[in-house]
Amino acid sequence: MGLLERAKIRIEYGVFRLVAALAAALPLEVASSLSGRLWRLIAPRLSRHRRALDNLALAFPDMSLAERQRVALAMWDNLGRTFAEFVHMKQIMAEQRVTLEPLDKFEAVAKGPPFIVCTLHLGNWELASQAALHFGLPLAGVYQKLTNPLVNRWTYEQRRSAYPGGLFDKSPATSRALVKLVKSGGYAAFVADLREGRGIQVPFFGRPARSNPFPAALARMTGMPLYAVCVTRTKGAHFVMSIEPVAVPTSGDRDADVLAATAALQARFEAFVRQAPEQWMWAHRRWD
Repeated sequence: MGLLERAKIRIEYGVFRLVAALAAALPLEVASSLSGRLWRLIAPRLSRHRRALDNLALAFPDMSLAERQRVALAMWDNLGRTFAEFVHMKQIMAEQRVTLEPLDKFEAVAKGPPFIVCTLHLGNWELASQAALHFGLPLAGVYQKLTNPLVNRWTYEQRRSAYPGGLFDKSPATSRALVKLVKSGGYAAFVADLREGRGIQVPFFGRPARSNPFPAALARMTGMPLYAVCVTRTKGAHFVMSIEPVAVPTSGDRDADVLAATAALQARFEAFVRQAPEQWMWAHRRWD
């Protein structure tokens, strides 16, 4: 790594830490609202805004351009809020700003056998692991490494306490470790709505989308239940968390079973997104 590259990494990290410190210094609702407004103002001027509009057109072909613009702007607002709320996670939980709905469903899942759970980039997805902490379950998580190694290290340290079962970066070694962990009775969590370059194609909003088959394969291999969770923003920094089971077939055809379960998971994600399209991260590449 050259001198210029190292300098760029440190400058990016310095700016990131400064913004994070400012968000932490402000009251939760103020930080959330201000960050949302700034993202709504700045992000539409970036190239990813066009991708968000294009993805919305693919998913909702009958949606007008004006409505797509409204949804995209609201998406940036939600992402800005989520960024600022990252440094206020403990306060959000301490003030009971996340409602588990319905509570009895979460209680039944927590009292049942160990499970595999997947969430998506909707609402404030960073809060998804908090339900497991609430019930004292040692959840293990998987995260995608960030490009900037200093920012990656800082965010890892912030997230680590939310995953008592371990927090692993996405890699072949992690896959083996999770198989071992789950077979020994552990709990595994994934954010599984992004495009997976080597994934399998299943429908998402009526179009083939490369998706991560590993959660479904892990559930089928171990016989553990598979769940989909979403955290939807209601007003300001208040949220509702929902959980739904995902069917995992166990026929004699492993590949067909994994394909069916992965499709069922993505269908559940699609249903979540349709309920609050302005809260999903449309700006990433989802379809080929």
